[in-house]
Parts: sequence; structure tokens; C-alpha cells
Amino acid sequence: MSQFCPSDAPCKILPLGDSITDGLDGDRGSQSYGGYRVELFRLAVEAGKNITFLGGSMNGPDNVAGKTFPKNHEGHSGWTVQQIDDIVPSPALNADPNIILLHIGTNDMWAGPSGAPQRLESLIDEILDGSPNALLVVSNIVPWPGQSSSVSAYNAAIPAIIQSRQDMGFNILFVDQFQGYPNSEIGSDTIHPNAAGYERMATKWYEAIDEYLN
Repeated sequence: MSQFCPSDAPCKILPLGDSITDGLDGDRGSQSYGGYRVELFRLAVEAGKNITFLGGSMNGPDNVAGKTFPKNHEGHSGWTVQQIDDIVPSPALNADPNIILLHIGTNDMWAGPSGAPQRLESLIDEILDGSPNALLVVSNIVPWPGQSSSVSAYNAAIPAIIQSRQDMGFNILFVDQFQGYPNSEIGSDTIHPNAAGYERMATKWYEAIDEYLN
């Protein structure tokens, strides 16, 4: 894979997904506090990496690790895979991201899990076509105990989708956000991560992209 991030400017990262990307805290009601993006930024800053976030939505703290926190993201509460597909390539990819972090499918588990892997496959192809020079990092979805069978079936299909695109030479990686995720890190709403869960997600994302950051 090529070098994705510029050496003389912040690496532009697009967090793309639903309320889990928006950062809705499963223990603190309908408030969004930045979710995994906060800890991901902290990890990057503390490692001396230069990153920023892109997207048409904004939330999160003003400062993290002594730096101004980039509040932008493209996380949309309640959205399904198809709804994310509807904003790709435009406006979601308009800012020309260097790295795209995709966590999507949770809302499909109740809105209609049938065909969700195929919808994800279509979305992935749209992103790869719209941002061919970016690194697309796709994760499976974190646990939702109330929809465990649907989540398991959906997640089981994702690695092969990623592998087939890798075999075709696309800039795409798989991140396992499900394996080892304890129920204690799901919020009291039983759907969204709590603070510890978002920190876990951030660490997984960071480990996947660290080598590409400057």
C-alpha cells in the first residue's frame, strides 16, 4: 500500500457511520461526547502524529491532549447502510479524505438485517470508487445483545468482502471491533458503547492506521 497521509499537513480522517460514530454515549442518554474520536485523537497527539477529522457534523470537547479537538465527523444517528450510501460520494467524500473509518450496520439489525452484507458491499465499492487514493478501514459492528444473531451473521460476512477487494488491489483494511468486546463496555441503553467501549474502539482504529500516520 502507498503512503496515504501528507508529510506537510494533517492527515485527513473521515469518521463515517451512525450514532456510534457520532459518539452517542450509552450511559449518558442522547448526548454525543465525541465517542471513539476523542481517544483516537488523544492517541495520535501523544504519539506525535498529525491528524484532523472531516465531515459535515460536529461535536465533542474543545480540547484534547492540549490540542484543539477537530469536531468534524460524518456520523448520523439512526442511519442504515443505505442511508450512508446515499451521501457517497457527495457530500461525504467531498473533502478528499486520506483515511476513511467505516463502522455501519447497527441500525440495519433492527430495520432489516436481510441483505445487509450486500448493502455494505455496495457501499464499500462506492467509497473505493469515489476515493481511490484513500485508505478505507472497515470494521465489523460492536455487540448488540438484543440483536446478537443478526449481528453475528452480518459480522461473519464482512471479512470476505474486505479480502476480495484487497485481492483486487484496493486500499482497504479490516478491523475487528467485535471480538473480545465485553458486555460491560456496552452502555445502560444496551446498544451504544460507554466511555470504556469507545476507548476500546479508538485503540483498535489507531492500531490499524498508526503506521500510515506522520
